[in-house]
Amino acid sequence: MLEVIKKGVLIEKNNLGFEIEGVLNPAVISDGQFTYLFYRAVSKGNYSTIGFCKIEGSSKVVERSDIPLLYPQFDYETHGIEDPRIVKIDDTFYMTYTGYDGINALGALAVSKDLIKWDKLGLLVPQMCYYEFTRLAGSKAKLNDKYSRYNKHDQVVEKNGKKLYIWDKNVILFPRKIQDKFYFFHRIKPDIQLVCCNDFSELTADFWQTYFLHFNDYIVLAPKFEHESSYLGGGCPPIETDAGWLVIYHGVRDSVAGYIYSACAALLDLENPLHEIARLPYPLFTPEEKYELKGEVNNVCFPTGALVIEDTLHIYYGAADERIALASISISALINELLNNKNND
Repeated sequence: MLEVIKKGVLIEKNNLGFEIEGVLNPAVISDGQFTYLFYRAVSKGNYSTIGFCKIEGSSKVVERSDIPLLYPQFDYETHGIEDPRIVKIDDTFYMTYTGYDGINALGALAVSKDLIKWDKLGLLVPQMCYYEFTRLAGSKAKLNDKYSRYNKHDQVVEKNGKKLYIWDKNVILFPRKIQDKFYFFHRIKPDIQLVCCNDFSELTADFWQTYFLHFNDYIVLAPKFEHESSYLGGGCPPIETDAGWLVIYHGVRDSVAGYIYSACAALLDLENPLHEIARLPYPLFTPEEKYELKGEVNNVCFPTGALVIEDTLHIYYGAADERIALASISISALINELLNNKNND
């Protein structure tokens, strides 16, 4: 079995108003001598902004902002900016996050050259009602019944004067272009899907209509093992290795204690990420410590950021939706274990 070292809580909430209810689900990137951590900060009423801190090495916090770095400005994010992920492609930093307007939760994008000033480019994912989604996605093959369970919204199509869309979250860019195209994960429950485009301006209503007509072709990871039997979703940005794209994601299973969120691992083909090379048949790590078992949401390990230093993979994750924790593992050992569990499909 793999040895995962849990290093405990890295950051906890404090008495500042913008993060008094919790800090969780950080984006992480190294640039120069520092690592920069952008995290979801929750105020009273479940309003989220993006907090910021600077780290030396993998875990020494040397600076932490007392105000949010990013906050709601547009209609699609009036109730919060949630769960950021970050990559650098060429000379530009790309931050994807979930914009929540109190009704809909949809993936959005911001870009920066310096990690300080960010330009929001708007929503990346479709604004599509459940019935339009099923009409398109179910036109060629029967949809998994779980799409209905998680996205139908009890047949409600409008709430508080707003249309109810399918929730499309966990948008995560690959850290480089593949065959000169942007690739990114997104997640409509219960699976992880993949998108590629030449430019984000291509992501029009027509693009998404065509995409959903071939929806099953774009499912990259679907529940397979017990620890991900309810649903799964994106975690950290993919990490390029000689063996393939290392993907740390989250898997969810139902239990008598409610949903249990675990960190999971898979390996995808470098040039065709739709091809799954391998997947761990067990969780990489699961809630066991007090800080993971009890919080705003119990039993949660939700990985969203990763940093590779020599042979060590550092995984930053939301613990019980209230605090940020850190775990580490040998990346070479993880790759070897994955290659011992190759996909036979």
